[in-house]
Amino acid sequence: MTLGFFKVRFYTINGILANKETPEVSEFYLYPSGGTLRDANFNIVFYSSKFDTYRGFVIKN
Repeated sequence: MTLGFFKVRFYTINGILANKETPEVSEFYLYPSGGTLRDANFNIVFYSSKFDTYRGFVIKN
């Protein structure tokens, strides 16, 4: 974890999340304190209060 976020990598197609394995992998940033996933430009890609640590989500290392 770095500065409140995790760096994660997902399969993508032209930088957009893919629902299957592809040759392309892109880096994203998971902010568990807000339940948001952001792309390389820090645009919000996904939000779910289910993953918000302020609402009780626990990160297992």
